[in-house]
Amino acid sequence: MSYLQAIFAPRAVAVIGATSRPASVGRAVFANILGHGYAGVAYPVNPRAASIMSVKAYPSVRDIPDAVDLAIVIVPRDTVPRILEECGETGVKAAIVITAGFKELGGEGAVHEQQVLEAARRGGLRLLGPNCLGVINTDPQVSLNGSFAGVMPLPGNVALVSQSGAVGTAALEYAHGERVGLSKFVSVGNKADLNENDFLAYLKDDPLTGVILFYLEDLADPSRFFQLAREVGEQEQKKPILAIKSGRTAAGARAASSHTGALAGSDEAYDALFAQCGVLRVESLEELFDHAVAFAWQPLPQGNRVAVVTNAGGLGIMTTDAAERYGLTMASLAQATMEKLAQGLPPAASVRNPVDVLGDAREDRYGLALEAVLADPGVDGVIVISTPQLMTDLKAVAAAVAETSSRFDKPVLVCQMALENIEAPLAILTQARIPHYHFPEEAARSLAAMARYALSVGGPAYDVKRFADVDKAAVARVLAGARAEKRRYLLEPEAHEIFRAYGFPTLPFRWVKSAGEAAQAAAELGFPAVLKVVSPDVIHKIDIGGVKLSLHHPGEVEAAYRELREAVAAAQPEARWAGALVQKMAPPGRETILGMSRDPLFGPLLMFGLGGTYVEIFKDVIFRVAPISEEWAHRMIRDLKGYPALAGYRGQPPADLEAAAQCLERLSQLVLDFPDFQEMDLNPLVIFNEGQGAAVLDARIFLREEV
Repeated sequence: MSYLQAIFAPRAVAVIGATSRPASVGRAVFANILGHGYAGVAYPVNPRAASIMSVKAYPSVRDIPDAVDLAIVIVPRDTVPRILEECGETGVKAAIVITAGFKELGGEGAVHEQQVLEAARRGGLRLLGPNCLGVINTDPQVSLNGSFAGVMPLPGNVALVSQSGAVGTAALEYAHGERVGLSKFVSVGNKADLNENDFLAYLKDDPLTGVILFYLEDLADPSRFFQLAREVGEQEQKKPILAIKSGRTAAGARAASSHTGALAGSDEAYDALFAQCGVLRVESLEELFDHAVAFAWQPLPQGNRVAVVTNAGGLGIMTTDAAERYGLTMASLAQATMEKLAQGLPPAASVRNPVDVLGDAREDRYGLALEAVLADPGVDGVIVISTPQLMTDLKAVAAAVAETSSRFDKPVLVCQMALENIEAPLAILTQARIPHYHFPEEAARSLAAMARYALSVGGPAYDVKRFADVDKAAVARVLAGARAEKRRYLLEPEAHEIFRAYGFPTLPFRWVKSAGEAAQAAAELGFPAVLKVVSPDVIHKIDIGGVKLSLHHPGEVEAAYRELREAVAAAQPEARWAGALVQKMAPPGRETILGMSRDPLFGPLLMFGLGGTYVEIFKDVIFRVAPISEEWAHRMIRDLKGYPALAGYRGQPPADLEAAAQCLERLSQLVLDFPDFQEMDLNPLVIFNEGQGAAVLDARIFLREEV
């Protein structure tokens, strides 16, 4: 028996710290095990009680005469290590430590938690918690409620993993109230040993789980989570993963010298990771379960084209607005569909989408309209809205929707906007596994989530390209030189050397130390030329007049060199002068920015956006976690709000998006090959017209303090 089987399906459970004292956790856990039909054997352990709830108690786990798979520990904090050692001595495979007072308190609590973990390891058992709510398995073959939650969820195919016990309790109450069935529930607590990745690996292959929900405050190992989530999405039997990640507004941003560092934060890293591995991020428990029911009960749509059937025109318009807002497209109904609707509906009804069956509609109109739109090949999913009218039998409408939708393999979501006499209609919909919502916006949001998920799991495999035409030795030499001088900021010529070594499209350049050298270099590279200050103390060159453009002959270059020295001396008298960079001036193109910032948990975050000064004004940027595949490099470009400006707008030819995508892939490889890099900007990366490539015009690179 694996350790996770021992947690979810133990043959015998010892509740160490079980008690008959009212309102105690020890009593609540043991009562839940006894009261919900646990199929195994439960042993209460309490040295001061002969029995607990009429069940013989044992002074110690050592005294239990039979083998125990799982121990649930509810004892004072300082006693936990000794209890775990006793469990290990008797062959217990896993322990759930509900006791609190550990790492969540910091300081001494963290020391105690480490002692608990060491005791578990010495005993050879795996540990869930501490400071957790417990586990629940609704499988009738097990029926284990090993928690102190106030409700036992209904059986279902939705699994919930929560890092917070309090949020887990609220989620269980919400699921029970909305009659959402769960397959498994686990509260991971402080994650001293087992964490969300262990349970994702288990649920990935659990035949009773079809949808996986998470409440997360952090990830123990983002790389492992990414790999497991990708595996879930690539399975033949898809299992959508939805997650609430708290802390969106935490003060994770920090002052940074690069645009990427200033714009990147830990929340952007979570957004990027979730997007790349197919996890849908949601904002609330309500949204979590709204989506979960849709995924658990309905087939995935083949696209994002939605039809609306309603008995209230105003609500149809509101649903249309919501559908468009969440990324759905209102389906254009086929002529044959509209003719069928016109034949069966009153003349005043609207046969265009949204289909208005009028306020006096009974179940027959709903059935006819729903059947017509579901049969339309241009419709991927349907939202049905019914409002309580005197002549409308909501129960009959629900039955008609259930019967009609059962004949089609397309998702149908229902909004019944009534508060009274609603139990019977909702029971019919629940029995038919049709999601139902209070407001049409909720239904539109959930159907849009289904469409996004269906699109994300239908793409190519996450294959990362490795470029062979790179010169790692050249990069290592540049880095060694900077380290020898104890510099964390690379000079721009050094940055261009690095990018050239990794196959980026760089312009011809020369690092010069005098006006005469500058003029000669410009003549050799070709006019028009650009001259830029090189100094370890000048990061934002334009701000001090440190860039000279459109120089057309040697005399202009010499004069520009002297002007640069004067500008630096005036603006930053203490700045060290290291010469100037001469570049051949690039032809016009579309300015973008590539960047990288190294997150302490996620590693390199890649950024792409509109470049130049626009990045500061509009902040139209996309972050993704390295490594990225070719498909995701192109997605980063397509996801920009300003993408039309790159794809070709108002007669302008499209930019060379293939060149931009390859730069992203090369950047991904570079920053993974060398952990020295902390932040970098390629701003601007000018992209020329399709087929004409790109060019790195300016670059900033900052190194980590320690590697």
